[in-house]
Amino acid sequence: MSSKPYATDLNVQVQGKGFPILCLHGHPGAGSSMSVFTRHLSQRFQTIAPDLRGYGKSRTQLDFKMTDHLIDLEALLDNFRVERCLILGWSLGGILAMELALRLPERVTGLILVATAARPRGSHPPISWEDNFYTGLASIVNRLQPGWQWNIETFGKRSLYRYLIQQHTPAAYQYLALEAMSAYLQTSTAATRALNTALKAGYNRLAELEQIQCPSLVLAGEADRHITVESSQETAQHLKNCQWHCYPNTAHLFPWEIPDQVLGDIDHWIEDNPQVVGLAGK
Repeated sequence: MSSKPYATDLNVQVQGKGFPILCLHGHPGAGSSMSVFTRHLSQRFQTIAPDLRGYGKSRTQLDFKMTDHLIDLEALLDNFRVERCLILGWSLGGILAMELALRLPERVTGLILVATAARPRGSHPPISWEDNFYTGLASIVNRLQPGWQWNIETFGKRSLYRYLIQQHTPAAYQYLALEAMSAYLQTSTAATRALNTALKAGYNRLAELEQIQCPSLVLAGEADRHITVESSQETAQHLKNCQWHCYPNTAHLFPWEIPDQVLGDIDHWIEDNPQVVGLAGK
């Protein structure tokens, strides 16, 4: 079935007032998955966190292409009368953030790129039936009793969560229970197909990154197996005005492992680059 040639109305969570920050989730994910960022940033800015097409409550029955996300997001900015915005993207959301900066350079003031890459590469080991078994058990028990230490030790550390996080804290498992599981269940097969098609085609935008002039902040977890720290650092090296942070003993979901440190680094970067939130530069 052909891709939709027009924008989809996206389910959106808007919080706070002030300069707009567009917050884009990963795969699987939903706008609510970005709460670790939006709760904090909406105290000073307006955060706009959509469910991307085929995710969360932005339902679709039709197959689509990755480029259709960009059509949707441009229409979203138009609908909210957002002339300029800072974009924060996690994983797939970071890829879309870079694409929007290339597509709409006059509207994107800065990029915060979390666990992402312009040439994404993974190092995830093969998944066994035991991995899936323990992941299912850990997820069900964690949903019923989020952050239960017994479940973390008995099932969590033997499940696929061991590749998503390195610090198996009750706080990280709270996020897994309250945000990750529902987002996973609401991610459509069409969304999965669109992402897999782009990755199999050898997605690589490194050569175009020199066109991005706005300031960028690239954050990565040292033990990320889904998008390796090496591919994130490669992206940072190709961005002209970029600050880089690598967090030890963390993985792909590091904002849920060390939220205070990550949010502090974002705050400091915004202070050093006030133009990304519409303030006069130093």
